Amino acid sequence: MLNMNATILFAGVAVVLFVVSFFTSRRIGRLGLALAAGSILSTIWAYEAELIMGAFGIIPPSLSIHAVTLAVITLLPMIILLFHGPRYKTLVSRIIGSLLITVLALAFLVGPLGQALVIDGSGADIYSWFVSHKDIVISAGLVLAVGDLLITKSSSHSTGKRSRR
Repeated sequence: MLNMNATILFAGVAVVLFVVSFFTSRRIGRLGLALAAGSILSTIWAYEAELIMGAFGIIPPSLSIHAVTLAVITLLPMIILLFHGPRYKTLVSRIIGSLLITVLALAFLVGPLGQALVIDGSGADIYSWFVSHKDIVISAGLVLAVGDLLITKSSSHSTGKRSRR
């Protein structure tokens, strides 16, 4: 377990997620489903990835290799999709989308972060809220992601191109 202030690290993860998603301005649809895919992949590939990360010494000894591996695998599909796909057009939609994807990502990361950090102080209240509401946040976030995919026009529709069969 990491003994540094977990509140600062938890807030830092949230800020980085928000800033990156804001500046790439990608829509929540693909990113939310990528987080879900990453969460599923992390349960399947965690052991093998831990062996690889442990063999190469990528993770500092003060961190839990298991927790970091789960977090990395969970975030990796979303990180890849941050550089491709539809974007938000307005500043307000970028802020709301970034906030939603940050909350959804934190809900997926509650487990791995809780394993790696000693949560106490004021951050414990926020963390315990995420733990107790994780399933609701993930469910609502994935419903929003699917809804966003349904309302987002593909590039072929927006340019007037039609596919011929």
